[in-house]
Amino acid sequence: MEQFSELCNTVFNRCVADYHIYNNVDQSFSDPYPEESFAWHLYKKCWIDCVQWHLEDIIRKPDIDPLEALAIKRRIDRSNQERTDLVEYLDTLLAERYSTVEVREDATLNTETPAWALDRLSILTLKIWHMKIEADREEAPLEHREKAAGRVALLQRQQCELSLAIDTLIKEIEGGTKRVTSYRQMKMYNDPTLNPILYKNR
Repeated sequence: MEQFSELCNTVFNRCVADYHIYNNVDQSFSDPYPEESFAWHLYKKCWIDCVQWHLEDIIRKPDIDPLEALAIKRRIDRSNQERTDLVEYLDTLLAERYSTVEVREDATLNTETPAWALDRLSILTLKIWHMKIEADREEAPLEHREKAAGRVALLQRQQCELSLAIDTLIKEIEGGTKRVTSYRQMKMYNDPTLNPILYKNR
């Protein structure tokens, strides 16, 4: 039986590879998985991460025009909100999936939800991809490449450990020893009814 994390890592790896075919923050998005399937949402979430990763790079250009930087910052804010909403929706889907599980009276809670752990797993996929580029960059000094290669190995170990932790959490949820819950982020800065800078100037 396929482990839960194996499916997620497969989707994330495919998404990161697909994004870097063109490597453009404005390229069109096409999800290859069946619409509204769990994998479809995972791919969409990872695509958001890919675009935002590169927006964060662009905004750090030393000679960037301030107006362009402001536009990118606003775009990153929107992306963060979309990412948060999608992660919380993934938790909702998982809660529905395991809603019929008989939860034991002594069941405990986890410090983070499955979907927020998947958020970290998606980012790890991106980190490994880009760190491998640095490890293989021929024009870079040998010391730089060796240091990057060491970081690749560390990131891959973290990826394996996080995958195992996610699979363990899912098994505990399936067995009723962990309760499924959602930790809502309640971001306020994008909400015109909650951010005083926005509602005081309306």
